[in-house]
Amino acid sequence: MNYLAHCFLSCSEEDLLIGNFIADSIRNKDLAALSPRVRDGVFLHRKIDSYTDIHPITRLGTARLHPFHGKYASVIIDIYFDYLLVKNWKRYTSQDIGEWTQNIYEILQRREADIPLKMRKNLPLMIKDNWLMRYGTEEGLRFTFEKMKKRLKYPDMFDGATDNLLNNYDAFEKEFHQFFPEVVAYVDEECGC
Repeated sequence: MNYLAHCFLSCSEEDLLIGNFIADSIRNKDLAALSPRVRDGVFLHRKIDSYTDIHPITRLGTARLHPFHGKYASVIIDIYFDYLLVKNWKRYTSQDIGEWTQNIYEILQRREADIPLKMRKNLPLMIKDNWLMRYGTEEGLRFTFEKMKKRLKYPDMFDGATDNLLNNYDAFEKEFHQFFPEVVAYVDEECGC
């Protein structure tokens, strides 16, 4: 899962949200400096990633993508799932997605001091370009994959990623609807949400 799903799975708790949001930028040696509940959010993020990576349903999609994207197939699935969450938002919550994303951005801005510097530098751009909502568009997917290509040793591994979603949309959407309620239940059990 990518930013949108991780924020969604933060049990509407601000400290968990911050930890979940910054988790990929936090090294184990930096954990002690975090407040206990923010640290819990980092651990929640890691648990969600592990749960997602080994889940039989997500492995179906990863296997479908592996011939095209190799080891990056699981990263691509994470982004697809954010796209599918935006597309199917009303199926999983009654909250208005526009209001919800603005609330997330307000929390991130208010808690900017808790966000590692590298992420903090990208926060204004994330908010300006509305990355959380942008995941739900074809243009947003293409933008995201192009941005990711700039950070990789083998950028061509992301070539065709958006087209592979669109060409297999029904299968990915079906798998998402099987998987997402299960990860929500897993998080509820882990956090008591």
